[in-house]
Amino acid sequence: MGVSSHKTTTVEHSAWRAEWFLAVSLTTCLAFVLAGKTLMASLANPWVLTFVFFWLFGVILGSAMSVVRQAEHLAVLLGEPYGTLVLTLSVTFIEVMSISAVMLHGQNNPSLVRDTLIAVIMIILNGMVGLSLLAGAWKHREQHYNLQGANAYLGVIIPLAVLALVLPNYTTTTVGPSLSHPQEWALALLTIGLYGVFLGVQTGRHRGYFSTSEADAQEQHKEATTAPRSLPYHVALLTLYILPVVYLAEQLAHPVDYVTETLHAPQALSGVVIAVLVATPEAIGATRAALANQMQRSVNIFLGSVLSTIGLTVPAMLVVSNLTGHPIILGVEHGNIVLLVLTLGVSILTFASGRTNVMQGLVHLVLFVTFLLLLVQG
Repeated sequence: MGVSSHKTTTVEHSAWRAEWFLAVSLTTCLAFVLAGKTLMASLANPWVLTFVFFWLFGVILGSAMSVVRQAEHLAVLLGEPYGTLVLTLSVTFIEVMSISAVMLHGQNNPSLVRDTLIAVIMIILNGMVGLSLLAGAWKHREQHYNLQGANAYLGVIIPLAVLALVLPNYTTTTVGPSLSHPQEWALALLTIGLYGVFLGVQTGRHRGYFSTSEADAQEQHKEATTAPRSLPYHVALLTLYILPVVYLAEQLAHPVDYVTETLHAPQALSGVVIAVLVATPEAIGATRAALANQMQRSVNIFLGSVLSTIGLTVPAMLVVSNLTGHPIILGVEHGNIVLLVLTLGVSILTFASGRTNVMQGLVHLVLFVTFLLLLVQG
């Protein structure tokens, strides 16, 4: 009895030691509550600016990665697609909070939402997909996934992406790549409605389209770094990791705005910073799944991430825009519109067979490099 009690206590202490980054996150929040104004007043000093930016960026990124870790435990407990759904919803919440913080701070940047959305799509559909397919195929030669699930994702992603990011360029009720207020509300309702129907299909009638095989599920359980504990335990930790991000994202807005407004860096930089924050943890999770030969989970992560980004972030930011009086521009322009259409077309071809190979990964990585070149050269 005593030995069993000692083992239980040791396991509990070990589990809490694994959550050391929570202390880092909370300590950072306390530091900026106490000394944040002093630090922000010194951003003109390049050393202070660099230190504050990378400190906040690192802590927010670490918190997001911890959210991914908790979501992976929940995936083991709940099974697919619920585990991946928890992950994508959590990261989307972080994305909305980050965009709102930057948008509502400093000068108005009406293109921030658009820049973030296109950056997330390019990072995930090209960078993350390319890296996952290349790494998985390099190790396992050819990998398989559920074709119906991938087609269901793309069947919703493509119309939502075009409606949100291309159609505003061709409406006539407003000047420029924007929508009128009635059009914005209609887009928000249509987007959230279609996403809601998709969730019903994913978790109900056609759940099997998005589920891993029993062998893959057992492999995923073995790949977990530590055995999952109870459902409430991991839900509580996931929440505790997300909450500090809300405050720290607001603090990150200060150095980001200083770089774009005072140092006159490209306006798209703000969107790219937010996109990297929200996409990196999922990119790591998708690549790890591909390397572990769990391509179905990898597909669920990157296609689910894009879908939730458009299906939830767009209506959420349209609501924030109308409530705060900060107008937003959604339509992508110039080279990005060509790259977006090309990415969607290539994605159809990539996920048309139920199998992946090295060439598919390389093509997506080439498109991602093209996006980076357009970001630098315009």
